[in-house]
Amino acid sequence: MTMTGKVYLIGAGPGDPGLITVKGLKALEKAAVVIYDQLASPELLQAAPAGAELIYVGKKAGDHALPQGDINRLLVDKATGGRVVVRLKGGDPFVFGRGGEEAEALAAAGVPFEVVPGVSAAVAVPAYAGIPVTHRGLASLVTFITGHEDPSKGGSDIPWDALARTRGTLVFLMGVKNLAENCRRLLAGGRSADTPAAVIESGTLPTQRTVSGALADIARRAGEAGIRPPAILVVGEVASLRERLAWWEKRPLWGKTAVVTRTREQASALVELLAAAGARCLTVPTLEIGPPDDSGPLDRAIADLNTYRWVIFTSANGVTAFFQRLYHLGWDVRALGKCSLAAIGPATAQALQERGLMADLVPGSFVAEELAQALIRRLEPGARVLLARAQVARDALPEMLRRAYIHADVVPVYHARRPDAVPPEARAALEAGRVDLLTFTSSNTVKHFAALVGEARLRELAKDAVVAAIGPITAKTLREYGITPHIIPPEFTIPALVTAITDYFTASRR
Repeated sequence: MTMTGKVYLIGAGPGDPGLITVKGLKALEKAAVVIYDQLASPELLQAAPAGAELIYVGKKAGDHALPQGDINRLLVDKATGGRVVVRLKGGDPFVFGRGGEEAEALAAAGVPFEVVPGVSAAVAVPAYAGIPVTHRGLASLVTFITGHEDPSKGGSDIPWDALARTRGTLVFLMGVKNLAENCRRLLAGGRSADTPAAVIESGTLPTQRTVSGALADIARRAGEAGIRPPAILVVGEVASLRERLAWWEKRPLWGKTAVVTRTREQASALVELLAAAGARCLTVPTLEIGPPDDSGPLDRAIADLNTYRWVIFTSANGVTAFFQRLYHLGWDVRALGKCSLAAIGPATAQALQERGLMADLVPGSFVAEELAQALIRRLEPGARVLLARAQVARDALPEMLRRAYIHADVVPVYHARRPDAVPPEARAALEAGRVDLLTFTSSNTVKHFAALVGEARLRELAKDAVVAAIGPITAKTLREYGITPHIIPPEFTIPALVTAITDYFTASRR
């Protein structure tokens, strides 16, 4: 007997990955198979389980990866064997998304399915352009129209004369190819040529572009601006509100392309904050975190933890690697006994707190020299401390401690290696020099980025881009390459770095 699985028809929203519903995300997290569209954000695929099968079936003008009939059969086939299948569709599956056809195919085959509605592009895209589709004083009616009818029908089912007479808002989806013709039909039906209109390309994405005008000239304006699919046409008095209500495109980093050089695991926090400020982020991991070449010294230090007065952590990566090894050896946090804990900064302290531990010392300035001085004030000569850090790191901290006659055991807990190449999605922008902001969060990110792209290319990029360093040590490394950073935050943390970046760009626009 063949077990039948279940298919979830999920609306992923129009592009911004944050617009997927909680229910849709939970279903995606348990999927064995994900069948996804072009308009579904690639970032959402990261929420699928590691072993999930990912199948692209996207459609765009003149290019269908898989015909609709084949997609219907694929959904039925993949649901065999008791598997959970997610059909991830842009916008809402039942609003011009052909989800109804897919649901019919599943029902006919006896495959259980569930529909998870999504945020429709019909309302979200205008909202991101500062256009409410309804407004008590301007529009009590909104109509959604496909801008591209099924050509096999042989004629139009759209009541153009009725649409032209309505005073409500008209929202045309998928209509770039027929933009001029659709506007012509509305004008022929009697809609005023002065009716405000707007065309929004790549709505809700960092590449969103909006062209405003009147019904009589919006097609020409969109053509001159080079508007391409996917795009939405909004016709109605509400389009006139954009000038006052636009918000997505007015954020401080709007239109800026930022390079993030942190590890792939750590990049998310910085990317999230920069993206929230409007930046398009290119992640170029410059570090891959792995175990040290020899775990023996760490294992011996863990076995002798009761002999140390302090355990010192100089990065969140060090905290993670230390406790992973501690747990691997069969210990838990009780092994730390009476050890006091020092963290070089708030991010490292936060990593300890996530393990139920509070740092006893976090220096006011988040650099090794300040941490060493703070420790020296608390320790008598001859005290023994454990410094858990990267395999390759600056020696300022242990040297200062040893000069104060403090016995510091330096134990590598992880090795930060350089990746072999720049990710393909970032390579083209770097080669073309289409970068507005370079961010560096450690000396190693500078050195490894220079090795990946070449020192000469790094200097060329820095000539035309704003360069941000998280602190003075990172800034010093940049200067060794002949680059003077534009931004160094007063506090050496990711939130402070992003605040300094947004302040810089805001000031430069005044």
